Amino acid sequence: MSTAPKPSFRLLPGDADSPVLLHVPHGSRTVPEEVRGGILLDDSALERELDHITDSHTAELAARAAAASPVRPWSYVNALSRLVVDPERFPDDREEMRAVGMGAVYTHTTHRERLRGPDVDQHPLLDRYFHPYARAMTEAVDARIAATGRAVIVDVHSYPSAPLPYELHGTDPRPPVCLGTDPFHTPPELRALAEAAFVGFGGTGIDSPFAGTYVPLKHYGTDRRVTALMIEIRRDTYMSEPGGPAGAGLDALAGALAELVGSL
Repeated sequence: MSTAPKPSFRLLPGDADSPVLLHVPHGSRTVPEEVRGGILLDDSALERELDHITDSHTAELAARAAAASPVRPWSYVNALSRLVVDPERFPDDREEMRAVGMGAVYTHTTHRERLRGPDVDQHPLLDRYFHPYARAMTEAVDARIAATGRAVIVDVHSYPSAPLPYELHGTDPRPPVCLGTDPFHTPPELRALAEAAFVGFGGTGIDSPFAGTYVPLKHYGTDRRVTALMIEIRRDTYMSEPGGPAGAGLDALAGALAELVGSL
């Protein structure tokens, strides 16, 4: 495992007049040495867990889409694994995934095994990784609002074709592309644009098997200038599961994402 990058996230500039932020929170496998020591899994078990939990190739997908878009979006990319902290979780009791040990700091794995000890102090991880990430993402959103009058967050994820034991809604339909929405931040026209862009992949679903989308807490539920949509792509459409190489589907998906970005 490698030493943590400084900082542990990257803001990749887009065009000055683009309101779009492509957000890639779960695409990295990097676990810093200082964090590795608090994880109970041996190296082979950790690699297997990373295969299951990482949204593999999503950073490359976003980069290809950004390069192909007529107006280049901004991109905010997590450089660390979500096993360090998960920047998309609520850091408090609002987070439903705490029920399976997968809040902002995971204590359990995708297969509901122990990832960290029961006495882990989560505050150092939140202070070192979670809060700086959230502040920088908030600043990136504020910068898009200042420049363009609005911000559009497109959250880029993937999910396995078969449910994993940690999933709370694993029996729900698993379409090739799942669109996660928020009743306040996802207007119908944004959802319709995404449905049109991804129409050629065998179907889209809404909030199944994963729901919601990422909005910084500063703006969440109060600022309609911030709109957001989560795109969850089923992994068998573009890669070998669970953690294998990308296939031909990645290019087509990047083209669809570029189409969506261009329409925003």
